[in-house]
Amino acid sequence: MKKILLPLFSTFISLLMGLLLGSVIAAFADENPLHILQIIWNSGLGSKYDLGTTLYYANALALTGYSVAVAFHAGLFNIGAEGQLNMATLMVAIVGLTFPSVSPFLGIIISFSVAMMAGALWAGIAGLLKAYRGGHEVISTIMLNIIASALASWLITLPVLRNTENQNPETRQLSLSYFVRGADPLVKFFMDSPTSSSILIIFLLAILLWAFLFRTRTGFAIRATGQNEVAAELAGLNPKLMKVIAMLIAGACAGLVAIGEVNGHTGKFLLGFSPEFGFMGIAVALLARNQPLAIPPAAFLFAILHKGAGDLDIETKNITRDLAVVIQAVVVLSISISPWLEEKILAFMVNHKWGAKE
Repeated sequence: MKKILLPLFSTFISLLMGLLLGSVIAAFADENPLHILQIIWNSGLGSKYDLGTTLYYANALALTGYSVAVAFHAGLFNIGAEGQLNMATLMVAIVGLTFPSVSPFLGIIISFSVAMMAGALWAGIAGLLKAYRGGHEVISTIMLNIIASALASWLITLPVLRNTENQNPETRQLSLSYFVRGADPLVKFFMDSPTSSSILIIFLLAILLWAFLFRTRTGFAIRATGQNEVAAELAGLNPKLMKVIAMLIAGACAGLVAIGEVNGHTGKFLLGFSPEFGFMGIAVALLARNQPLAIPPAAFLFAILHKGAGDLDIETKNITRDLAVVIQAVVVLSISISPWLEEKILAFMVNHKWGAKE
């Protein structure tokens, strides 16, 4: 019980500290701290539409958080979730436009398969370079992000893909076999907000990834590789293979962002649809300490802060969006000290013999 409650308590205290520091910054900007907190609260949870929009952000942030976390367990730092989700979303749109006449059920199956494979293959390039050529994954994933962006910018200009009805850099609309938003009950419940039933993916994925990493031999091998590659190899494991597998899984997780975006929201690929979900996923994974079961609530918290940052720029006189991002960063940094706070609380409990029975 202590292993569960103590991290939660330390994270809660760290969150309060972050909100307090953010309020101090707001006070220096000549804004009422309570008004700032009210704006953030109303922005993320004030109505069904606001909650739906927050869940839309949380969905993408959780998936990219999984992507970063799985790679981190193998000792890899995946900076490429942004490129992976872009390639996956683009490929889902391309396949949907190429094969428009399928049943809705088959369309969803195809979308899931294409999204996971495209993300996995894009991340697998970095995994192979790291495992067999010694290329640093940070450099290779950053470069792959740039390549993905350039490739997407070029492909959507092709006549076979480009939407000729407006000047936006986007593909043509997919058929109803892939764009299932109209039949989604969550869309009506959240008053036509960007969210969809794809939000359910992150909860199922949290359980599956936890079971994989902590209850399977391959998951153990991945974690052993991340903790001590030399020891893992001496124990008969294959660290190179584990790194490739971890990056493939990481890319597949990031690729699933395409389901919520294409199938559940826009029905097409829109260049620049992501406000850097891939990079924000790094913060989500760090806040959750790379634990799959902790990533959904961490993503939800970060989604509230992300949505609130935009509204602060609109609804206050002195807080611009840049300063709102600073307040957001202060809250995140404060939460990041929760492991240190947990150690201090545990040491205090041991010194005072609290929880000795546990």
